[in-house]
Amino acid sequence: MAIIEVKDLVKEFVVVRKKTGLGNAIRSLVLPDKKIVRGVDGLSFNIEQGDIVGYIGPNGAGKSTTIKMLTGILYPTAGSIRVCGLSPHKERKAVVRQLGVVFGQRTQLYWDLRLGETFELLKRIYKIEDKRFKATLDMLNDVLRIQDFIDTPVRQLSLGQRMRGDLAASMIHDPTVLFLDEPTIGLDADAKHAIRGFIQTMNRERRMTVVLTTHDLDDVEQLCSRLLVVNHGRIVEDGPLDSIVGKLAPHRLLVIELSEDVQAPEHARAKIVRQDGLKVWYQFDKAAISASELIADLSGMLPIRDLSVQEPDIEDAIREVYRTTG
Repeated sequence: MAIIEVKDLVKEFVVVRKKTGLGNAIRSLVLPDKKIVRGVDGLSFNIEQGDIVGYIGPNGAGKSTTIKMLTGILYPTAGSIRVCGLSPHKERKAVVRQLGVVFGQRTQLYWDLRLGETFELLKRIYKIEDKRFKATLDMLNDVLRIQDFIDTPVRQLSLGQRMRGDLAASMIHDPTVLFLDEPTIGLDADAKHAIRGFIQTMNRERRMTVVLTTHDLDDVEQLCSRLLVVNHGRIVEDGPLDSIVGKLAPHRLLVIELSEDVQAPEHARAKIVRQDGLKVWYQFDKAAISASELIADLSGMLPIRDLSVQEPDIEDAIREVYRTTG
């Protein structure tokens, strides 16, 4: 059974249009010009336990609105949601015990408390037994290295330390599903590496289901096996990462470094897109010819010193989705 089930989900907002001029402003107070806007427009999808799913789209596409409905913060206008078999807006207290949530631009930590005091407070809120709490904290320390700053007030933590603290806080009660909204935003490379490693460890060792909303395409490439791409409140792509990239960006590049300066020959199923000194770039469609076939053909015609195959950038693939559906 799917751990997250979403069917025909709709969320509408009432937007009041503001008018310029004193007379129009007064009339707007008496008879406001209201408009119904759909932030989410008929979403349906299922997510299985243990999946890491990237939920991506441009700003205003409906990502955060969906996450807020999945976590019970917002009520849907129509449609149904089941998370761990429960309705987030009807059974919120029961659902919250199953969820960990991290919003990258908002902290759940208590600003004036030491980080460890925040964990102790959450222990009492979730009524976690001492033995279980200690075991969970030890595990989180092994993965996130929070012991180095656990006695530091939250307000004095660096951004990377705070994000690790937020992740630890979201895991104190051992949730089944983890929602991450821009968890690596603004972080340096070391902090991003630590957080990605944490997500992979929790998924591997605890079969934790992760729903990741991000603009960082490195997060997507390194963590997600499936993508849900949303635009204008609707899903425009849903499938394995490789198949979506392959569908939208089917071409690959074979980059050849020559041992001597010669004119590179044309190939019937590949084209030369660039030649610069001893380097040649061949573009080919993987559906028409494999990289190994192309290399075998060219190795008999060129003095090859080195070569590499460049996969398409996922950013190009996602940009193509936005262009064709925007």
